[in-house]
Amino acid sequence: MTDSDDDRDRLDPREDARAKRRDRDADAQHRDLMRPGMGKVFKQIQDAQAKAADEPVKRRRRSRAP
Repeated sequence: MTDSDDDRDRLDPREDARAKRRDRDADAQHRDLMRPGMGKVFKQIQDAQAKAADEPVKRRRRSRAP
């Protein structure tokens, strides 16, 4: 984040610990995406999105009430 070391020095110790956990959790999500094999998953997602973009949009007809 944009927290500098000076800002952390002024924080309450509990708030500092909370900020460190938040940063660690954010880094964990980033590292999780970099695991071996995730490139294949990413490619599959991109292929599915490209396929969906190429298909025409199906429009539903409104049924007329009698």
